[in-house]
Amino acid sequence: MTTLLLVYSAVLLLSVLVSNLANRTILSTAVIFLVAGFLCGSGVSGLIPLEPGDSIVATLAELALFSVLFTDGMRVGWSDLRSAWRLPGRALLLGLPLTLVLTAAFAHWVAGLDWIESLLIGAVLAPTDPVFAAALVGNDKVPARLRHLLNVESGVNDGLALPFVLIFLTLASGSPDLHLGALAGELAIGLLIGVAVPWIAIRLEATRLFSASARYQPLNALAIGLLVLGLALVTGGNLYLAAFAAGITIATCGPRQRQAFEEFGELIAELLKLAALLVFGALISPAFLSEIPLGGWIFAVLALVVARPVALALSFLGSGLNAREQVAAAWFGPKGFAAVVYGLLVLDSQIPAAGSVFHLVAVTIVLSILAHSSTDVLVARWFDEPDETPRWHETGDTAPAPPREPDPERPDSPS
Repeated sequence: MTTLLLVYSAVLLLSVLVSNLANRTILSTAVIFLVAGFLCGSGVSGLIPLEPGDSIVATLAELALFSVLFTDGMRVGWSDLRSAWRLPGRALLLGLPLTLVLTAAFAHWVAGLDWIESLLIGAVLAPTDPVFAAALVGNDKVPARLRHLLNVESGVNDGLALPFVLIFLTLASGSPDLHLGALAGELAIGLLIGVAVPWIAIRLEATRLFSASARYQPLNALAIGLLVLGLALVTGGNLYLAAFAAGITIATCGPRQRQAFEEFGELIAELLKLAALLVFGALISPAFLSEIPLGGWIFAVLALVVARPVALALSFLGSGLNAREQVAAAWFGPKGFAAVVYGLLVLDSQIPAAGSVFHLVAVTIVLSILAHSSTDVLVARWFDEPDETPRWHETGDTAPAPPREPDPERPDSPS
C-alpha cells in the first residue's frame, strides 16, 4: 500500500508537469498511468505487487466507479436531455444496444465464448468516456452538435450500461434465479437512495433554517454523495445506480449545487480514475498478454474499428450529420473508463469464465486507451479547416478567367 501511494504520487506529479504538453500533442495522461502501472506491476518490476483478489483492487474500483457515475449523472440533468436529445438519443437508444450486440457477436464467433459471457463483454465495453475525446469536446471549431453529442452520450451511457452488466454478470453465475431477485432489490434500494437523499438535502437548503456559505457550497454535493454512498453500503442498495441517480437528481433539482461542485467534483473523480488506471495497468503483465489467443486480439480490433462505427452509422441514418462528424463520433468509443472498472468487477465476481472475459476486456481497453486518448488532438485538428470544396490553388487546377466587363465603347463587347 505504501509503495502504491508513492508510485501514484510520483506519476501524478509527472502528469501535472506535462499536462500542458499533453493538451497539445498525442501524449495522454491516461496512457502515462496505464504504462506506469504496467511497468511497476508484479509482472515487470514488482514495485506494485498487486493480485486480482487483493482488497485494494476492489475497493479502489468501487470508489472510482461511484465517483464517475455521480459526476456523469450531474453532467446531464433532465433539462439538458430535453433541450437537445435528438442526436444523443439516437446514440444512446440505438447506438448503445447495437454496439453491445455487435461486440457480443464478435466475442462469440471470433473469441469462442458462450452467449451469456459474450453479452457480458458487450455490456462492459459499450460505454465511452469524454476524457478520451477531451480535445474534441473542448475545441470550439468542432460543431456544437457533435461536442454535445459526445458529452451527453459519454455522460449517460455508463449508467445505462450498468444494469446490463449486472444482469449478464448474474446470469453468468451459478444460480441466476436466486441472484436476479436480489439484484432487483439492490437496484430498487439504490434508485430510492439516489433520488431521495439529494432531493431532501436540496429542499432543506432552500428553507430559511439552512443555508450553505459560499466557502462550503462546493462541499454540498460532495456531502450528498458521501451520504448516498454510506446509506447504500449500509442498506445493501446498488452503489452505482444510487450514484448515477443522485447525480441526475442534483443536476435537475439543484442547478446551483451542481455548478458549485462541477469543477471540484471533476477533479476528485479524475484522481480516483487515474488511481484505478494505475492499478489496472499493474494487473497486466507480459505473461498476461501472452495468454491471450490470436482470436482475442482479433476480437479487440473488431470491437474497436467495426462494432461502434457500424452501430453509429446505422443509428445516424437521416440525422443530418456529415461524414466527418459521423467518423469522429464513431471513433471515440469504445472504451470509457467505466469499462475499466466493469472489467475489474467481472474479475472480482469469480464467475466460471471471469478469467477469459477479463483477458478480452483488458486487451480491448488497453488498445483503446492507447489509440483513442492519443488521437483526440489529431482528430480535433481535423476540424480546424471548414468542410468545403477545395479552392483552385489547393487542387493545382487552373482557375477560370473572370468574365469580361462589358465595354460600352465597343459594340462587340460581351454583355
